[in-house]
Amino acid sequence: MSSTSAPVPPVPYRLTRVGVVMSPLPGAADETEGVLNPASGRTPDGTLHLLPRLVSDGNVSRVGLAEVILIDGVPTGVERRGVVLAPDAGWERGKNNAGVEDPRVTWIPSLGRYVMSYVAYGPLGPKPALALSTDLTDWRRLGPVQFAYQPDLDTDLNLFPNKDVVHFPEPVPGPDGEPSYAMLHRPMWDLGWFRPGEGVHLPAGLTDERPGIWISYVPAAEAEADITALTRPRHHRLVALSQHPWEELKIGAGPAPIRVEEGWLLIHHGVSGSIDDPFAPQQEVSYAAGAMILDPADPGRVLARSTEPLMAPSTEQETNGTVPNVVFPTAIEEIDGQRFVFYGMADAHIGVARLDRIDG
Repeated sequence: MSSTSAPVPPVPYRLTRVGVVMSPLPGAADETEGVLNPASGRTPDGTLHLLPRLVSDGNVSRVGLAEVILIDGVPTGVERRGVVLAPDAGWERGKNNAGVEDPRVTWIPSLGRYVMSYVAYGPLGPKPALALSTDLTDWRRLGPVQFAYQPDLDTDLNLFPNKDVVHFPEPVPGPDGEPSYAMLHRPMWDLGWFRPGEGVHLPAGLTDERPGIWISYVPAAEAEADITALTRPRHHRLVALSQHPWEELKIGAGPAPIRVEEGWLLIHHGVSGSIDDPFAPQQEVSYAAGAMILDPADPGRVLARSTEPLMAPSTEQETNGTVPNVVFPTAIEEIDGQRFVFYGMADAHIGVARLDRIDG
């Protein structure tokens, strides 16, 4: 098993902060512990919305809907439209925890649906799950992702916590060359959180235990015949591991990849610092935003990668909050020809930055 270890060129894109677009509403029970890490999309009338993670007392997360306020084509705030997904299913709740967390939403025209991936924080910790919608308001759960068994990995990916699932917005070449719907995800190999002393179990061929970005596929014909096939991905493969100091602990996908002239642009997050408990709020870490270019002919192959962060925590909202020092990108939208990236700020607020290509 290999990752992108050979030198690759830098990514010709930059992020420029625009401002804060959403903060917890005083007195709102669903937001007492923060608003963060939003997905995004457009309702059938074309209106841009965020789908923020809303955190209430006890770290219980829901997915909200908030219309984006634009002034001269720039996001400046939101109007709340309620909650669209709550941890109501039994597998989204444990004895002492519950949550539907960190949604990513991708409009897939060939399926005629928005596909939401989210983290279900249930009895066995964080597990990825999918839901579908045509209007961003009404969501139908497809259920947890069930990774197909792959003998050459010598393990079962369903054993492990997994986060940062995002879908490509159109079919891409699968391992057999046939059109496939692909998803990126981030397994975590340490099972000590669940069974004390169990420790790290790595797939065959992997020697680096740091969580990295993986890709899995579903044949397009299968998903188009039965959309629940999206929950049964196969052909799992490592895409990238940590390479640089600002991402030394782990990396994970941010927003769904977007097609640019160089290939597929993936904004990702990198984490540095120290982690004692991967499932407890951290005080000694820093989350920054970077980027990769993935090969259109093989989206599991990295063509280019940022050596330095495109954006690292520096503002008051990014350095102070529920989890200090966090820039966590989760959504990209184009407004009047300009791309904007929405991101979580210290697990407490939502910010927006302009995404520009660097020419020359």
